[in-house]
Amino acid sequence: MTTTIHIENLKCGGCAATIRKGILSIDSVDNVEVDVETSEVKVSHTKDVVTHIKEKLSKLGYPEAGDKNTVLHKAKSFVSCAVGRLEK
Repeated sequence: MTTTIHIENLKCGGCAATIRKGILSIDSVDNVEVDVETSEVKVSHTKDVVTHIKEKLSKLGYPEAGDKNTVLHKAKSFVSCAVGRLEK
């Protein structure tokens, strides 16, 4: 299965690296592609883990577009971005 999720707060390759690493840690996820230009995350998975993926994205600071995008989400995304740049 492949799921595409539009997210908030995606700014750069550092953000994308953090998202890839975080989502790949979920069982049943085979591949993650992050498009910084369109703020889309495309996830290939073998089981229905979409809810878990969306929760993980939100915890990293990248809630699904249309969901509540709080100051805390924005702050977490800045930290996730910085960490992603260091690990890139």
